[in-house]
Amino acid sequence: MGKAKFQIERRCEVCGNPFFAKTLESRYCSEKCGQVAYTRRKREAKKLKKLQEITEQIDDDRDYITVPEAVAIYSVSRTSLYQYIHDGSIPSINLGVRLIRVSRKELEKFFPKRNFDMKPAKRLPKLYNLEPENCYTIGEISKKYKIDDSTVYLHIRKYGIPTRQIGNYVYVPKYEIDNLYK
Repeated sequence: MGKAKFQIERRCEVCGNPFFAKTLESRYCSEKCGQVAYTRRKREAKKLKKLQEITEQIDDDRDYITVPEAVAIYSVSRTSLYQYIHDGSIPSINLGVRLIRVSRKELEKFFPKRNFDMKPAKRLPKLYNLEPENCYTIGEISKKYKIDDSTVYLHIRKYGIPTRQIGNYVYVPKYEIDNLYK
């Protein structure tokens, strides 16, 4: 997508510094921050995949599991789990060096199971109120945000924002436009 004809001030999702977005999709202040975010996403996906593999290898009928298996099954970090074991909040059995076992039933009381759904949740269709009092006209959008009519039409088509035409005026929901150009 080409450069925007107006300035949008945003905050970088990686470093937190304010910057002027070059496009509507800009989320990072620089290419370096974009690469850092990409690396984090890949690392997180790899970690989830590894935890899922560990979870699949565990038998469902085992009452006591190891700490790494507990971390894979339940939404808890390793250090937190060891802290709970050390405090006595979660009873455990020590069978030797690096052989701590934790009761599954006790863990289920404290922590929810980890969700490995990699698929994004199915989106429900949005319901819009396209009455003129809840909408902007294209001209109003152009004046308010100081952009061309053609740019407004381009963004409406690109982001699938619904419109309603009454006579010579095209109405667009205020909520969607304010979110788009905030």
